[in-house]
Amino acid sequence: MALNMRTVPSNVGAQQQNGARKPMRVPLNAKPVVTLRIAPFKGSSIAPQRATYQVRVAAATEVKAEKELGQARPIFPFTAIVGQDEMKLALILNVIDPKIGGVMIMGDRGTGKSTTIRALADLLPEMKVVANDPFNSDPEDPELMSEEVRNRVKGGDQLPVSAKKIPMVDLPLGATEDRVCGTIDIEKALTEGVKAFEPGLLAKANRGILYVDEVNLLDDHLVDVLLDSAASGWNTVEREGISISHPARFILVGSGNPEEGELRPQLLDRFGMHAQIGTVKDPRLRVQIVSQRATFDENPAVFRKDYEAGQNALTNRIVEARKLLKQCDVSYDYRVKISQICSDLNVDGIRGDIVTNRAAKALAAFEGRTEVTPEDIYRVIPLCLRHRLRKDPLAEIDDGDRVREVFKKVFGME
Repeated sequence: MALNMRTVPSNVGAQQQNGARKPMRVPLNAKPVVTLRIAPFKGSSIAPQRATYQVRVAAATEVKAEKELGQARPIFPFTAIVGQDEMKLALILNVIDPKIGGVMIMGDRGTGKSTTIRALADLLPEMKVVANDPFNSDPEDPELMSEEVRNRVKGGDQLPVSAKKIPMVDLPLGATEDRVCGTIDIEKALTEGVKAFEPGLLAKANRGILYVDEVNLLDDHLVDVLLDSAASGWNTVEREGISISHPARFILVGSGNPEEGELRPQLLDRFGMHAQIGTVKDPRLRVQIVSQRATFDENPAVFRKDYEAGQNALTNRIVEARKLLKQCDVSYDYRVKISQICSDLNVDGIRGDIVTNRAAKALAAFEGRTEVTPEDIYRVIPLCLRHRLRKDPLAEIDDGDRVREVFKKVFGME
């Protein structure tokens, strides 16, 4: 694999060529080095020049230092985020029921999209996984097990279980399809007869969150791959007649700036929910946001401690909602009205109906109830339908007013 290189002058081992020293070349992505300059001993025959030596920092020392210093990258608390209630609600509902299908967040630059998503991942509880399994296999759910783990279960093996934080994986814009989906070592498969698979980002994101910043700038074929995996819950890699599948059930979260272009309607429809956020206009709220950020940057540990009780309370609320979700129900009459709204708005397909029903049940569970109310539907239906109304790719996405008007008409709330 080709590496970008940078030139570093060296006085040690330099090759002489036409009386000039030839510079050494080292990879740009090489690990940090400590440079020691050692002067020659007095009386030495060595010319009075400085010798440069490069000493690599031991990885163990770096890890130890990181542990001693605490969290290397402090994360802003989710409960401390001011405003942006629509985005926060959409994210929480997807965490309660990942089958909603993810959320697309569109908003101005600097409105806290990335901060909120990382804060959500930090908020989530730990999950049980099969130890040393690259796919985060669930030790209790066969649908969330890799093929190897399922075979071990069928063979009567006792699975080693460990707990880990629900993963959040960032997908860089320049990622290749092999990096996303994983690769198969064809040579090893042919010579040794084994399926040598190198997992990709979809494997790492299984049972977690896959975040794509500026998703509207991502290649369409990669967006297709992500949405297909998110919808089916499986990722399949096929190379030269060899096929490997593994679970890839994750919450797909995309964010972007409308000024840089929208996703095609066919792709946008595949996201379960669509949240729109804007720049805060209230001067007092802006001052509060700036003050909070300054306090956090000055001492993140103390700031996080102040919000620890609220964070724990919200985490417990989400955990309880996930347990209660199975008991939640939407009455037949409300389901008919949801479908009538989708029909009156000329929404293509039935994905809008399905997502609205799921989101309404997730909201009821979050509120600690088992019965969905019209208020639940009213709060979630703009998030579920607004991005499915656009027929012209150049048209702007509805802000939710059309959906609310039809809702009030169907539910007799005019």
